[in-house]
Amino acid sequence: MIAPACRHEESKKHGKDRHGNQRFRCKLCGATWVEEQHKPLGNMRVSVADAKLALRLLTEGMSIRATERTIGLHRDTICKLIVFFGDACQRFLDQRMRGLTLSHLEFDEQWTFVAKKQSRLPVEEKVTRHDQGDMYLWTCVDQKTKLLPSFLVGKRSADNARRFMMDVASRLEMPKPHESDAHAFREGGYRTVVQISTDGLAAYPEAVDLAFGPYVRFGTIIKEYRNANMIYTPSEMVGTKRTGVKGIKGREQRTICTSHVERLNGTQRVFMKRLNRLTLCFSKKLRNLEAAFAMFAAYYNFCWQTRAPGNSGKKRPTAAMMAKLAGHVWSFDELFNAVLAPATRS
Repeated sequence: MIAPACRHEESKKHGKDRHGNQRFRCKLCGATWVEEQHKPLGNMRVSVADAKLALRLLTEGMSIRATERTIGLHRDTICKLIVFFGDACQRFLDQRMRGLTLSHLEFDEQWTFVAKKQSRLPVEEKVTRHDQGDMYLWTCVDQKTKLLPSFLVGKRSADNARRFMMDVASRLEMPKPHESDAHAFREGGYRTVVQISTDGLAAYPEAVDLAFGPYVRFGTIIKEYRNANMIYTPSEMVGTKRTGVKGIKGREQRTICTSHVERLNGTQRVFMKRLNRLTLCFSKKLRNLEAAFAMFAAYYNFCWQTRAPGNSGKKRPTAAMMAKLAGHVWSFDELFNAVLAPATRS
């Protein structure tokens, strides 16, 4: 509703405007205003119930064409829904994932492709096209809370490594240098903000140093396999090589781990049909992939419950609950309403 100029509580209906919105008029001062109906889907003509059902099925791992057959919405409409809701999820996560206090972040890159695989691109397009070919989902997860604070979709390059690490650092609660550093002839040091574990990608050390400086404990882990001759067959891991790059020495190197983020890769392939291997499912546009992953990230953080360790079968609180960003397990309806809530008027 457009706020009236007056502060009086007595009002009456005063016709409608040319768009059909109800007008009101103050009985005391005569000020008028308009009551506008909030449209969560903007100008899209699909019903809210059908949109919720379609998005819910997509977040549960159903393909676009299967959703089309189940609900009756055209696949082009479903793709528009994905982009509309995914962009809103991206803005929602960007607002909520701020001032975080996390203990151990594990980073990884998951391979997929857009339109066609890298080997199918002509030589000219390999140089000029950034939105086709092999693509990587840059993700990180907190070992304790299982929170996915940020992500990036793009090529596996040093520039994207720096961009991603800087974005993650901006979402954490960083100390003020004067409070944590040694100064005024007093003993002190740099207060560690978080521990970071990555694979052996050569771009990570520079990116971590650029984003966190001395306020981090950083180590890399390289896993060694054998019998990895056939594609898509499980290989036998025979050893690991852990290296403490900054602030990790001796027996502390055993804390370097990327198993949790690699497990998250499996969850992503289950809940995003476009990531299923050896199928006809893949992303035709980079924008669709980014929107679909934003939907997954919002659903995973606020609605999905991982299982507790052991064989009890009990579920843990959601990642948002563990990180103190939510007080209960959100339903998909709650997530839908929160993501598409109208902007607060100043």
